[in-house]
Amino acid sequence: MKRAWIIYTVLSFFVFAGCSDDTLDYHNPDVRVFVKQLKSGTYKTKNDNGIVEVPLFTSKHIPQLLKYTEDMTEIPSFPLPSISSHFGGKARLGECVLWIIEGVRLGYYPSLGCKLLHNNAESYEGIYFLTNEEVLEAAALYRLWWEEVENTGTQMFVDTWSINPLQGSDYRWW
Repeated sequence: MKRAWIIYTVLSFFVFAGCSDDTLDYHNPDVRVFVKQLKSGTYKTKNDNGIVEVPLFTSKHIPQLLKYTEDMTEIPSFPLPSISSHFGGKARLGECVLWIIEGVRLGYYPSLGCKLLHNNAESYEGIYFLTNEEVLEAAALYRLWWEEVENTGTQMFVDTWSINPLQGSDYRWW
């Protein structure tokens, strides 16, 4: 009887360990799982070419993504485009999420790294990177932009997707 109990316990462990809600579908990602994996350093979801890359987020994910833009937690790594050779400092979750939102808005990567810079930046160096407080200001600008997108709806002659959320600020993507 004791042996049967041990076998049952071991089998149960493997069954429950294999049934995790922490898997992420590249084509239909779950924002909560993505963020959890970024924070724990376990994100490894691959695109169709077998490259670890940001999953295919769409405009439907923006409200959920915006919830994390004020989180300045430093994350162990961030999946940059495969053509990017340099990141430039430690990744902050909120700033990386803003980068994802900007990519959804544009339809392509806004830069080769997920660091916001001051408009006068002459290079991709740390002296031009934003502070946590400045990233929070940029996050507020993205939230205002999203409110405008949602409130514009189907009004004619207004393309809120073409409006740069950082327009008029001292911030930009490289």
